[in-house]
Amino acid sequence: MRIAIIGAGFTGLAAAYELVKKGHNVVIFEKDSEPGGLAIGYKEEKWAWSLEQHYHHLFTNDKSILDLAKEIDYDVIIKRPKTSVFVNNKSFQLDSPITVLRFPLLSLFERLRMSFIIGFLKFDPFWKLLEKYNASEILPKLMGKKAYKMIWEPLFVNKFGKASGNISLAWFWARIKKRTPSLAYPKGGFLEFAKSLAEQIEKRKGKIIFNSEVIEIQENKKTLIKWRNNNKLTEETFDKTIVTLPSYLFLKIAPQLPKAYVVNLSKLENLGATNLILRLNKPFFNDGTYWLNICDKNAPVMAVVEHTNYMDKKNYNNEHIVYLGNYKAINDSYFKITKEEMLKKFHPYLKKINSSYASSIIGYKLFKAPFAQPIIPINYSKIIPPFKTPIENVFLANIEQVYPWDRGTNYAVELGQRIAKLIIS
Repeated sequence: MRIAIIGAGFTGLAAAYELVKKGHNVVIFEKDSEPGGLAIGYKEEKWAWSLEQHYHHLFTNDKSILDLAKEIDYDVIIKRPKTSVFVNNKSFQLDSPITVLRFPLLSLFERLRMSFIIGFLKFDPFWKLLEKYNASEILPKLMGKKAYKMIWEPLFVNKFGKASGNISLAWFWARIKKRTPSLAYPKGGFLEFAKSLAEQIEKRKGKIIFNSEVIEIQENKKTLIKWRNNNKLTEETFDKTIVTLPSYLFLKIAPQLPKAYVVNLSKLENLGATNLILRLNKPFFNDGTYWLNICDKNAPVMAVVEHTNYMDKKNYNNEHIVYLGNYKAINDSYFKITKEEMLKKFHPYLKKINSSYASSIIGYKLFKAPFAQPIIPINYSKIIPPFKTPIENVFLANIEQVYPWDRGTNYAVELGQRIAKLIIS
């Protein structure tokens, strides 16, 4: 079969790889100049490795992507970094049962109670029973109001904003269930991993057309794809088409979709991601923390991630790399301001963590992605879109179909493999 794939993120790449292995003729259309999707990276002049525009890592139980890396002989590094929380203007390590039991701001009973609930969710396999419950209503009852108000509620608010009160308990379960103490990272960065996978596809006669924007899909016995590359408009026919774009963008390029389908797909909500990346000549954290969750509903930043406390700074010209991350609605002011304005907005709060960080800044960049985090309400399984669309021979595979797990490159790969198997069958 001749198959078109729209998007060279890890879903599109994984699907293409499975299809070309079976001898299918695959063409991937990618708007950017590099593969990787949300895991796309960039490289400063003196860096040996690329860096993701938006922070990424893998858990050691991310079987789909780790098995794929092994299959294409791509090296993966495994380390155990330090994760902490920022509560009441102080940082506390909180990434193991021992550190939870040592957390000084809760009584022993409160710590034991929270530990028990986290442990229960970690080993509970029955997520389906949890999806009908609202996390913001159930968690205070389970782990206690003080623990919830101090640690978990600020994290929900900082991540989901106005939607924080309507997130399914199944989503929270998945975050606890999947987490592993050690993390994995592809050697050289996710961009290099994506490039290696793209090379494997091209070796098997697959084709990737970069800087090509698909502007319309038409049903014409088969599927007619119209795309623009270097201001040149081209159209071509395919037997099957896989769309890996966010649902909102799929609706824009497929105007013939029936109204009922459009209405249902339009109900799915997403948040965008903003990441201000600082390059420093000194460490930001004095205690070696990799990931700092900000447990403060009034904070301007959700998470502070010092990437070089996880991956060796020698790969980045001995610079210390820090992400300042947020999830925001696409119409939020965070998507309108410049990198200078964002740093100015963050500066007073960052000084609480490291009073002298500003004198260490070498440079900084701001990256924005409009569709990065699906909002998962209760009973999400009832509204999750199917792979098959109303357009014959057109299939949808995107992060809004990753459930109950949270979005990420592992599930992007798994999604691509699933849609490839569906088409092959």
